[in-house]
Formats: sequence, structure tokens, C-alpha cells
Amino acid sequence: MKKLVLIDGNSIAYRAFFALPLLNNDKGVYTNAVYGFTMMLLKVLEDEKPTHMVVAFDAGKTTFRHDTYDAYKSGRQKTPPELSEQFPLIRELLDAFNIARVEVENFEADDLIGTLAKQASQENFEVKIFTGDKDLLQIVSDHVTVALTRKGITQIDVYDEKGIEERYGITPEQIIDMKGLMGDSSDNIPGVPGIGEKTALKLLKEYGSVEKVLESIDEISGKKMKERLEEHRDQALMSKKLATIYLEAPVTLDADSFTFGEYDKKEVVKLFKELDFNSLLDKVDADGEGIEKEELQSLNYETLREVKEAHLADKAALVVEVLDENYHQGDILGLAIAHNNGCYYIPTDEALRSEALIQWLKDERKEKWLFDAKRAVVALGWKNIELAGSTFDLQMASYLLDPSTSFHEVSDVTKHHRKGHVHEDEAVYGKGAKRRIPDEKELGEHLARKADAIFQLKEHVEEKLKENEQLGLFNELEMPLSVILGRMETTGVKVDVEQLEQMGEDLNARLEELEQTIHELAGVSFNINSPKQLGEILFEKLQLPVIKKTKTGYSTSADVLEKLAGQHEIIDHILHYRQLGKLNSTYIDGLLKVVHKGTGKVHTRFNQALTQTGRLSSTDPNLQNIPIRLEEGRKIRKAFVPSEKDWFILAADYSQIELRVLAHFAEDEKLMEAFREDMDVHTKTAMDVFHVSQEEVTSNMRRSAKAVNFGIVYGISDYGLSQNLGITRKEAATFIERYFASYPKVKEYLDHVIDEAREKGYVTTLLKRRRYLPDLTSRNFNQRSFAERTAMNTPIQGTAADIIKQAMVQMASRMDEEDLQSRLLLQVHDELIFEVPKEEVAQMKELVTSVMEQAVELRVPLKVDVACGDTWYDAK
Repeated sequence: MKKLVLIDGNSIAYRAFFALPLLNNDKGVYTNAVYGFTMMLLKVLEDEKPTHMVVAFDAGKTTFRHDTYDAYKSGRQKTPPELSEQFPLIRELLDAFNIARVEVENFEADDLIGTLAKQASQENFEVKIFTGDKDLLQIVSDHVTVALTRKGITQIDVYDEKGIEERYGITPEQIIDMKGLMGDSSDNIPGVPGIGEKTALKLLKEYGSVEKVLESIDEISGKKMKERLEEHRDQALMSKKLATIYLEAPVTLDADSFTFGEYDKKEVVKLFKELDFNSLLDKVDADGEGIEKEELQSLNYETLREVKEAHLADKAALVVEVLDENYHQGDILGLAIAHNNGCYYIPTDEALRSEALIQWLKDERKEKWLFDAKRAVVALGWKNIELAGSTFDLQMASYLLDPSTSFHEVSDVTKHHRKGHVHEDEAVYGKGAKRRIPDEKELGEHLARKADAIFQLKEHVEEKLKENEQLGLFNELEMPLSVILGRMETTGVKVDVEQLEQMGEDLNARLEELEQTIHELAGVSFNINSPKQLGEILFEKLQLPVIKKTKTGYSTSADVLEKLAGQHEIIDHILHYRQLGKLNSTYIDGLLKVVHKGTGKVHTRFNQALTQTGRLSSTDPNLQNIPIRLEEGRKIRKAFVPSEKDWFILAADYSQIELRVLAHFAEDEKLMEAFREDMDVHTKTAMDVFHVSQEEVTSNMRRSAKAVNFGIVYGISDYGLSQNLGITRKEAATFIERYFASYPKVKEYLDHVIDEAREKGYVTTLLKRRRYLPDLTSRNFNQRSFAERTAMNTPIQGTAADIIKQAMVQMASRMDEEDLQSRLLLQVHDELIFEVPKEEVAQMKELVTSVMEQAVELRVPLKVDVACGDTWYDAK
């Protein structure tokens, strides 16, 4: 069976553009419309398997319809330039896939699609049209169906003749009459004023067409309706004509040209890489050809069976290769070294037994240049080999230069800087079921190329850091921190497995109690985890007000339940049930799965080059997200214990660090005074905003002040504050106005940050960390507003991140100097966690307080709360 797929190019591109956030590749080219279009295209190819395919585009702004009505489509907003620049890329995409495209002057894509569909029907093709425009429903027939995008580009409704009958109660041809009567605001087709879809359909079901309706005006009930139809008779007929798709457009169905068969995967992969569509690469890799190795320039390297002094150097690039899945097992695939005198691959067995190499790795006087130094520290640490002297990290340097770009592997950086020749890891190791370890020759060359690229790129990247005034941030903070984090990961945190298992049992018992209570309140047993059953209980049986409906029924999402709180006691129990269920599955079960069998510890992975603010994050497991608002969540910290007898857990937490950073930047006297006098800043804000004495501040006043204090840091709006405090937007707006009236320098500072960022294109932290914000000049209001909020927040949040990182580096140095046994285990937001022997507790409390409070010099004092206990929970 011959199958022709016709795509309305302009319509789908528009839908994709407005459905997805603005995306751009590393060259700054906007790609969100292309990305959305590509996702739809790949899905069409997979689902439809067309034998023939054509994409139709509008050729220009004017068409033959403007001769009939010069205001046709005049109400439309001008196409955003961010979209206009993507149409050539969409055409390039179609060429890469060998998909035919058509456009004809003076005609719309609809006319071309309609004409081709008519011709294809006569040739016994099965035709399917993809569009966001309902106009094309008029050409549905026994051979033609229309797939209409309903929301964005992912939700599609498919219409055949029966579907149109069920949806509208009319035939496809009568869609034109419906548009003639009701008009179409998107195309500025006027129709008859006062007639909407409902009335138009009612008239058509009774009279059949616009012409018949106009002939029967005297029979129609309603004086106003008669007057409107009489007055706008000509307009109705013109509107029908405008809405009619022209089926004789100058385009011919060319079966040979429109045939869709194989496409050149290399071309598609090349384009995807240029557009940074890395997540889509595997979708064109059906035969394992998606990521192919390019022909690279030859590289002279030597495989070493015995490492000698001559193979090493005072300054060298080093690769210690570990795949992600073996990250915390220390399974090293091989090593490579590159320096002025040569490039070498060292098989793992030789590396681990070579005394010359091990001594070189340990020698801090020998400079090592790496990509992801922390990974190498961890991998070698598992083999009890210390890595010292890592002075350059290509991944970290690239991240500091542009934290918005992901540099997961050496090939990403070589492409970004267009220097060096390295295959992508996936091309060498494969992916998923095709994962493999290549033979020694292939592996050796791959690692040698990585080492050579790092060696070649070092000077170039350092020069860029120097231009950005970021060498200090790189050399004095991030490089020493990478070694500290590597040691922390290798050390790990001891977990009391029995305690965790007991908590799981207790939570299960509590969940059973809650389930019973919920069933009693509902008067029936049901599956609480089933949104469908829960919705029926809440909104049908208990008759609670419906807040939101979804395609499948009632919404029972958290925000819906929170709005229902107080209307029935079952709601609080359901919310609690869900919270405990997540605690049990995500944190109790989740932690038990990642306890290392050999060490009895969890060895989280700290992501140093990930967040755009510079904050650390952790994965496998994520120890920064253990919920502490619920007491049951806080108790999970009881399972984190010292790894040695008679040791304690010590926790040191910065107090309100972001607000102190804000006070420093804004130089607002009232705010600085609160911190200098060690006042409760939220009480002080309540006093200033509500004009009351300290004694008159109520708990509600302080709560409101706290919400606005932290909200201001994140650029909160009156709407956001109203949601947080459960007040009206007007009240929230008044509160924000009062806050800025009380702290005028804060407002002045935030405005200045946005203006400066707009001028420079980026914001910086106290230690010169940058974040680029191209959307500050976007014409899209939402994109621009988000960028403005980010500009306000990043210097504050990023500086707070810099401060705690600085404290970590200084603490590690001081602990070494004083020859302490204590170990730094974790960093969680503004908190550092140590394990400390009993005899060092007093010394560590004093040292950590001193170091953290003096990590950087601000206009207001830093304050640290230090506590010690048998578990992390007790250290509070």
C-alpha cells in the first residue's frame, strides 16, 4: 500500500517553537523549533512508515486570498526573529533526511497539501496530514486523514470522516461553512459577528451550508440573529471563500521525487551534532551507525609494556580511564600520558605494578594535567594509589569559562574549541546493549588521543581563563577542591544498615495505619496510589470541589490536594501518606541499595562541574535532598554514623549565608546593621516593614518577613509571595513595596545587577565565577523575566557556593597542618559534615568555626552553628 505523509511545515514549526523553551547550541543559534520539529518527524517516521513524504511551506506573506480581502491574516503578530532564523535549519534537516519539500509563490502550505492530497487520493494513496491548523479537516475523505496537534507537538488527535462527525456533527466539507459563519481570528477571517462555533454548528445541522442559511433567514428564530445574518451576508460568503482550501494549486504529485526511503545517517548525525541534539542521536542509530568514528589525523603514540623514567615528565597530560558504570569500583581500563617528548598508552596491569609510575603519580612536584581530576583521584584511590600534583583540569576550566555548556568528555571540549582530534566515547565503547571494551589497539589510541588533546589545549584554555580574570578561582579554589572531593568520595560515609532497615519497617507500619485511617474516612477500601480511584473518592463520593481535571479524569496532584486542605480531614492524611511513601521508596530503599558491600558506606558522587551557580550537587546517592521538614525524614540522618569507635559526627552550618551575601552586595545599612548586631534578621525585617517594635512582632509577621527575605534573593513576584503566604496578590505587592521602601539599597542593587548583566551578557560572583544570560535581551517576556530573576539570584547563590568551597579548601589545609585525624565527609548546601575522634572534638569545633567564619571577608560577619553527636541527626 502506498502511503503519503504530508506535513504542514509552518504550522508544526510554530507549534514547536511556542511549545518548547528557547534553546540554543554552543554557537548561540536558537534551535527549539528545530528540536520540536525533529522529535515530531522522528515519531512520524517510526509510527507511519511512509512510502512517500512531502513537507509544505508558505512561500511568502501574501497569497491570492489577499486579492479578495486585503486584511486576511493581518491580525497576526510578526514572526519572532528567534523562530524566523530556524526555518533554514528545518529545511536543512529535511534535506538531510531526503524528505521532499514544496513551496509556491502566492499559495499557502494548506493549498499545496490539499492539492497533493486530492491527486494522491486519485492515485489510490493512503494520505495522512500532520498540522496544527483545523482548516485542513475540510479535505478529510475515505483516503485522507488529518493528525491535528492539540497541545504543543506531542498530543495529537487523528480525524477521519467518522471522527469529524463525532466531534462536530458535520461532514468534512461543512468545515468551510462553519468557518464562513464563525470566522477564524487566527487568520483574521471575519465571519458573522456574534456567531461562535456552537451556533454555527447548530445552523449547519439544520440548513447544511452558508448559502442555505442565508436563503432561510426568515425561518431562523431570534431577531438579533436574523439581523446579523442579513447585515453580514456578503461577509459570510467571503469568509467561506477565504477558508476554502484551493485544490488546483500549481503543484504536481511526483511519485519519484516524493518517495521516502533510506536517508544518509552520517548527514543526519552530523547535523544533530552541529545543533547539539545529542539526546536524539540514538534515535537514528537503528543499525548501530548513529555514532560513527570519523577519520582522524594519525597520532604517534607508544604502548608501554614497561614504564621507565624516560617515559615520564615534570609536566604531562594524564588520562585515567574509568567508565561511568564502574566509577566507584575503581575498574581502570588503562592510562595514557602525553608530554613534549612523546605520547604513551599504559595498559592497566603494567600501570598498577610499575613502581616508577606509582611514584610519579604520588609526586606533587610533577604536574599532571587531566580531564576530570576528581575522577582520577577516586579511581586511583580505590587502588590505594595517591594522585598528587594535579594542577590543571580541562573539564573544570571549560566549565568555568561557560557553565551553561556540558563538557562530559574530552571530545566535547575539542569540538568546542576546534582543537585536538578525539573520538566520542560512545563511538569507541558503544551504548546500552552494544556497550563493549575495545581491543588494546583501539583503546590505546583512544586514550592516547585524549591525553594528547589535553596537553595541546591546556595553554589555550588557561589563556581564556586569564582573560576572564578566573585563573585565581581555577587554581586556588576549584583545583584543590577537586582533590578534596575525590578523597571525600573514596572515604564515604558509614551507614547503619540495621537502623535503616528498622526505619523502613516503622515507616511501613505507619503507612498501614494511615491507609486504614484514610479508608475509614472514605467509608470504603480503595487503592490510595491510584489517581483514578482517589479522584472518584474525593470528588464523587465525598463531593469535594473539583480543582482541576486532566485528560484521564480528576487531578489529584500535590498542589490540588494542598488547595483542598482543611475541607476534609482525609486530605491531610493522604498528603502525609504520600510523603511517607516517598521517604520509604526513595530514601530508605534507595540508600540501602547503594551501601557498598565492601566498606559498609555510601560513596556519593559530587558533581563539581554541573550547576550554573557553582553549587555542588551529589548523585548515586543524592545526599543533598534528604527531606528534613518532616521529622520522619530528619530521622533518616540517624543512620549516618562515624566509621570508627569513639568517634563523633560534627556538623557546621552557615547561618543565613545568602542574606548576608545580599547585605554585602547591596550595602544596605539597615540590613547590615541586623547582621552586625547579631539580630534575628526576619524579626528585624518585620520591625522595619510593619513599623513595630521588636516586642510587637508576631509569629505571622516574622513568617511573612522570612518569606519575603528569601523570596527577594530569588526575584520573587507578588504572585509567588501570595502563593507562599496564602494572601492576595495585592497584599503581597504591598508587602514587597514596603520591603523595598525599608531597604532601598537592595532594590537599587538588584536593578543594577540586571542592567550590568544586560550590558555585559553575564553576571559574576564575588570570586569571579560567571554565568552567561543571553535571554536578557530576548523578545519573549517569559524568557526575559526568567533571565532577570537569574541575574538577581546567581551572584548571591554563586557567592554562597564559593564561600563554602573556600572553607572546604582552607579546612583541608588546616587539618593537614595540624595533623588531625578528623575527616571531612559531606557538603550539603551550606553545611559541612565531619567525623571526629573524641579527643579532637573541642579542637575541631574551634577550628571549623574560625575557618568557616573567616573564609572570605564580607561587609557583614559570617556566622556558623556547630554541633556534635553520635549520628548526623544528633549533630544539630
